Amino acid sequence: MKKIKANFISPQIRDLLSLATSKKNVEREYELYIQSPFRELYGYELEDEMIGCIGIELSAPKCCEIKHIAVLLKYRGEGIGSTMISFIKGKHSLSLISAETDKDAVHFYKKYGFKISSLGEKYPGVERFQCILES
Repeated sequence: MKKIKANFISPQIRDLLSLATSKKNVEREYELYIQSPFRELYGYELEDEMIGCIGIELSAPKCCEIKHIAVLLKYRGEGIGSTMISFIKGKHSLSLISAETDKDAVHFYKKYGFKISSLGEKYPGVERFQCILES
């Protein structure tokens, strides 16, 4: 895992972040990772190709929120997302990790051990979920 801190967004990171947020928000979100002392972005490389990323916001000692997590489509289901969560958990000695997601990612978080609760329809027609992992 490699910490991403470059002042410019690489095409690989742009593509990955666009999987985790809307394309129109990629620049703004990347800028937050560069400027905020509480946000960190990490990339997962395989043979010199950036195939995954995880972005977190450290909210309190030993607590963080996953802001973005993405893996290229052809590498999904190989444990890369779980590896990235384990990495940040160990690197920051986290005892609580939270994430907000949509229905498509609930199974991923549940499989890792997160407790899931519905936040209801946060946007018209879109149910959102709160995912919490405590250790």
